[in-house]
Amino acid sequence: MDISLTGWDIHNFDEVAWAPWGSGGRAQAKILGSADGYFVALIEAQAGYRTDPHSHDHPEFFHLIEGTLRTQGQQLTKGAGYAAAPGSTHTDFEVGEGGARYLSIFKL
Repeated sequence: MDISLTGWDIHNFDEVAWAPWGSGGRAQAKILGSADGYFVALIEAQAGYRTDPHSHDHPEFFHLIEGTLRTQGQQLTKGAGYAAAPGSTHTDFEVGEGGARYLSIFKL
């Protein structure tokens, strides 16, 4: 079997540094991979973390690994997810008590 890594962006979780995420200093992220302008990010956010309002030029995919949060008026708990279509606006996103850990797949 001929295995090629051409076109792959693979990282060992422990070797990727945490970086500040969003405004307000209440979240951090590890970029786990990227391809074709899309990023896979693991985010850890403290209770009360909010995103700044924004619109999506590209699809965004989300999975809540642990914790709780509210987005677009919907309460999400562990295991929940969403997909946001291009052109959608994100005006409501706040992490609940105890913080949250989630995956976000997006394109800038």
